[in-house]
Amino acid sequence: MKALYINITNVIALLVLGLVLLVALTVGPSSIEPVALIQIVLDIVFNAHFSGVIMEVERWQQIVVSQVRLPRVIIAALVGASLSLSGAVLQGLFRNPLASPSVLGVSSGASLGAIVAIFLGFAATNVWSLPLFAFVGAGVTLLFVYRIATFRGNAPMGTLLLSGVAVSAFNIAMSSLIVALAMQQWEVGRTIIFWTMGGLDGRNWYHVMLLLPVFLFCLIIVFSYQRDLDILLVGEVHANAVGVDVAKVRLHLLLVTALLTGCSVSIAGGIGFVGLVVPHITRLIVGPKHQSLLPMSAFLGAITLVLADSLVRGDASYAAIPLGVVTGTLGAPFFLFLLIKQRKLMQV
Repeated sequence: MKALYINITNVIALLVLGLVLLVALTVGPSSIEPVALIQIVLDIVFNAHFSGVIMEVERWQQIVVSQVRLPRVIIAALVGASLSLSGAVLQGLFRNPLASPSVLGVSSGASLGAIVAIFLGFAATNVWSLPLFAFVGAGVTLLFVYRIATFRGNAPMGTLLLSGVAVSAFNIAMSSLIVALAMQQWEVGRTIIFWTMGGLDGRNWYHVMLLLPVFLFCLIIVFSYQRDLDILLVGEVHANAVGVDVAKVRLHLLLVTALLTGCSVSIAGGIGFVGLVVPHITRLIVGPKHQSLLPMSAFLGAITLVLADSLVRGDASYAAIPLGVVTGTLGAPFFLFLLIKQRKLMQV
């Protein structure tokens, strides 16, 4: 019965995501009627000619939906799912709801790597340099933080968080230094500043094709370790006793989360707190078992970021506010709530 409930929950989440994507396609300065929108989407999905079946669709409407809005909402869904999935994996790996790519410094490391690529001019000459540098920055940061926090095979959460905060502060300081140097070249400095604030303006199908294979690959790897993540929740001693290679599992999952975070940050810039808040809420809904937690985290992360991006695009008064500012404003209070709750539990 529980398995049936989990399947129904996933199906409902998938349907909600599809509905949210359709609603997001209607958001924008140009008004497109829902019927015309559905016909255009059917044209794209089935490579057929549904336009004009019920009502006539103008050429500019097809271009706006197919070339501007659709790739943007798909990227928002992929980035949200990637960050949320990374957070769910890290929280399970370290057995703490406070673990996330942003808290452990992974996001700031990816940002630093991408900023270096932009500053050195690699991003303008090689399309793979930005995600590559971001992945290296995220991976080096995560492995460095974990190495600092680990003592005799254990990584206490307090030490891990402090290490993440310290390394993240260093990454941010280095990023600020590069921004200061880049301001001598106004266009480069402006590009870096807008990119660090996070956003999906100007994203197209190329960015979808860049992130989608990485997401699917990492998704397969993560799902293959869901049983190991469940066992690790009991403790590393028990995991070793039942035959789980803890060091191998940690290394592989850390690299996967670094890859997901690095690619997401390289495309969307700094998007904070999605990887912290969404997995925690998902765990309250479906429980800690990763067979249900991982897919639901991906679904809810996608829904969250698509809605946040729709908020930015939907009202002219919010048009100048970057997406990363919106997620940070909403996520920071929740993070403080988690810290206070965690402190009270430790005092009991």
